Amino acid sequence: MATTTRFKAFCTECRTKVELGAEALRLAVGRTRERTFYSFTCPECGAAVRKPAGDRIVDALTGAGVSTMRLHPGR
Repeated sequence: MATTTRFKAFCTECRTKVELGAEALRLAVGRTRERTFYSFTCPECGAAVRKPAGDRIVDALTGAGVSTMRLHPGR
């Protein structure tokens, strides 16, 4: 039986601790740590939440198959 990876996060709006599957998260990888973040829609209040993602978080999310987008600076 396959197990689905679940991630715990806090909503910055309603302050609820939520548990999300990989399909509910999005990862944006920028050229620097300051521009790398993950985001999700809070299942409790519907707020769009965006949080910084360091190397460990990036590794965990990509390893679980979270949808990843590479960001490129504008010209």
